[in-house]
Amino acid sequence: MTFSSRRQFVTQALGTAAALALPAVASHAQSRPVLKAGDQKGGLRALLEAAGGLEGLGYDIQWSEFPAAAPLAEALNAGAVDSGPIGDAPLIFALAAGTRVKAIGANRSDAYGTAVLVRPDSPLKSAAELKGRSIATNRGSIGHYVALKAIGSAGLQPEDVNIRFLAPADAKLALTQGSVDAWATWEPYTALAEVSKHARVLVSGRGLLPGLSYLAATDGAIAAKRPVLQDFLQRVVKAQRWSYDNVDAYSAALARIIGIPPEAAKLQFERRQQKWVAIDAQVVADQQATADFYRQVGLIKQPLDVKGTFDTGFSVAG
Repeated sequence: MTFSSRRQFVTQALGTAAALALPAVASHAQSRPVLKAGDQKGGLRALLEAAGGLEGLGYDIQWSEFPAAAPLAEALNAGAVDSGPIGDAPLIFALAAGTRVKAIGANRSDAYGTAVLVRPDSPLKSAAELKGRSIATNRGSIGHYVALKAIGSAGLQPEDVNIRFLAPADAKLALTQGSVDAWATWEPYTALAEVSKHARVLVSGRGLLPGLSYLAATDGAIAAKRPVLQDFLQRVVKAQRWSYDNVDAYSAALARIIGIPPEAAKLQFERRQQKWVAIDAQVVADQQATADFYRQVGLIKQPLDVKGTFDTGFSVAG
């Protein structure tokens, strides 16, 4: 993404945030804090809305939606959003690029849905058969991560495949039209592709990835809005608990809010089994392993010590 296109993106993101701001923002802008919340594919907002987690707020929220982690990271870097959900691999990529953010909450999930997909009629049966083939994914994404892990597990090197960097919608189209051999992606795109019969899982992330993702926040937002961020994080944690006690209701709400079939929403939700966890030594060690892997394959140029990229002053208890 060029500098000019980034500026255009940030301008659009700010405009989107203003357009999506909750109605109370305009009338209370002078008296209430405003949290600029980024989201990926509407998942976080859908979770909070379905669980009633946006009731009784002492602040206002401006939502901005992004199709993947890379543009969300750009928005965080530009200050267009204060906080947003991001996977372990794209967080490494963003931090290595100088984005001033920290992970304030961590969750673990089953990594099955972060996967390398192929067309249902593809002759490919294993990761080893990806040699010489083309794989579409987002640069620095968890899709990129699982693609590299998959080929590495088969004894291949990054140069043994042709990775094409495409946004999710373009990557899906490229796969279905046959212009690439595989697509490395994540939920809900994996479940949606499976349910629609557009793709099948060739290699899942289970056993290859730690299944970590985060709620990240900019250093500026942490300094200025810590109580707001703590409240928001705890609302997300409580909404997650509610969702697993109300699978059918939540899946239906998720499908409606983000615009995917109910069966895809339920599939991706049930198999993820996402749980918020304390940022402990194991989380830090797993994140360091991801950073070291990205350094090993040349995606980041300098070693990255991840310890300083966590703010452990936030709680997921309650």
